[in-house]
Amino acid sequence: MSRPQLILVVASVMLGMLLAALDQTIVGTAMPRLIAQLNGLEHYAWVATAYLLASTVMVPIYGKLSDIYGRKPFFLLGLLLFLLGSALSGASQTMTQLIVFRAIQGLGAGAMMPIVQAIIGDIFPPAERGKWQGLLMAVFGLSSIVGPTAGGWITDNWGWRWVFYVSMPAGAITDIFAVTTGVMLLALITTLFLREIPLRTSNAPSAPADGLSGPRDKRSPLRLL
Repeated sequence: MSRPQLILVVASVMLGMLLAALDQTIVGTAMPRLIAQLNGLEHYAWVATAYLLASTVMVPIYGKLSDIYGRKPFFLLGLLLFLLGSALSGASQTMTQLIVFRAIQGLGAGAMMPIVQAIIGDIFPPAERGKWQGLLMAVFGLSSIVGPTAGGWITDNWGWRWVFYVSMPAGAITDIFAVTTGVMLLALITTLFLREIPLRTSNAPSAPADGLSGPRDKRSPLRLL
């Protein structure tokens, strides 16, 4: 792939990482009004816990599956689950609904975080990975600064539901592509530029996305993780 193509790939996967990282920080400043409207103070902690727990549990599972079957399908699946959870969270009428829908968001975020890092490892040689992975990690620093401020402003001006809907413009674009052409926006980008990226692009071995090591034989239980 040419350098411009590689940059487009990085930009597309970083957008998914940004959505997942931003959602960890943007909701906090909306919680007081959210709790007041849904009357669920006793379940306050579960709004964040459900998201973090679901995403943490799914990281090794998505990582192992992407090592076996490829990065693209599970990255797109994670994006779809995340956007679905965002839409449902914004429409929640009770705290129980919100907690369940936040868990759905977490299921999606759990795919994007490890797979994005694995894609960077796949497409760049070892000498360049540090630079691009450092840029990728800067997304978390950006989200920690922008998230609380944006969450407070959105809550004051548009209402707490828009804290969840803010990620939907990108989702609307992917929906248009899915309906009119049968291809999602990110699927179009990754199909053109990622193709079927081999798990190794150099002679140096790359680490599996799930961070696990072990036998690759089909009989190994690690293949099921």
